[in-house]
Amino acid sequence: MRTLLKKNLLFVLLLITPSLVAADRLSLVLDWFVNPDHGPIIIAQENGYFTEQGLEVEIIAPADAADPPKLVAAGKVDLAISYQPQLHLQVHAGLPLVRVGTLVATPLNCLLVLDEGPINTIADLKGRKIGYSVAGVEEALLTAILGRYDLSLADVELVNVNWSLSPSLMSGQVDAVIGAYRNFELNQMEIEGVGGRCFYLEEEGLPPYDELIYVANRNEHNRNSIVRFLNATEKATQYIVNHPQKSWEIFSSTAKELQDELNRKAWTDTLPRFALRPAALDAGRYQNMETFLNSAGLISEIKPVESLAIDVTRE
Repeated sequence: MRTLLKKNLLFVLLLITPSLVAADRLSLVLDWFVNPDHGPIIIAQENGYFTEQGLEVEIIAPADAADPPKLVAAGKVDLAISYQPQLHLQVHAGLPLVRVGTLVATPLNCLLVLDEGPINTIADLKGRKIGYSVAGVEEALLTAILGRYDLSLADVELVNVNWSLSPSLMSGQVDAVIGAYRNFELNQMEIEGVGGRCFYLEEEGLPPYDELIYVANRNEHNRNSIVRFLNATEKATQYIVNHPQKSWEIFSSTAKELQDELNRKAWTDTLPRFALRPAALDAGRYQNMETFLNSAGLISEIKPVESLAIDVTRE
């Protein structure tokens, strides 16, 4: 009888304690260097939520902001953080990508200019220099925005400034930057004592969209591991919402460079934007973005939502 009880107890413990067995490895490449946008991922790692789900997650910062989805498409990593508009363009370009979760559920991207500078409207960008960091997607967004003012990319000069978005603007290297985040670059400029002003993309013709999403290889992904990853980040997001100060302390303790005023301000501004249900899919957003990109002449056809994004909990 005792032997039977011991066997049953061991079986139950194995069921409820994934960390007792070998963890499944999952690799995730970020969109950028670690910053408050990645809060749920870092908190899930630090609080042991990935371990609870039987996962060992490798978090990788990219050398180039354009690389993450390409690495997933090539089968080099399991997941990447990308952008919804970029996903649409890359799927139409033939990359085998699919959205499997959402990290930040509201737009962050904006066209940033100096508050006291020469750019008062989008039309004032004619003949000006615009900095960018992610090739492809940001030119596409600019094409759509400029088109509303009878301008095209031929009317501006694009400058690849890589990571130096707000510094290039403040130094006068460029007159505006696309890809600046309202929760980060605006705060960076304020701290430097330079006024900045955003043209918000969703107020300049783009439909609302998910800023940061998780993408996997459409043809080869481990659904079970991804579901567990999303469960862990959902738990982390709830922890952040319930304990904003404590979660900031945990997040910032992971690297000295995070322990400054810029990251603290960005953390506060980012909290309301995290996806509370990262696995949930808003199909309408993907349909609306397809329609918008098609009407702007950026894609040649409208693909069905299921070819772009899935709810992995319902596969």
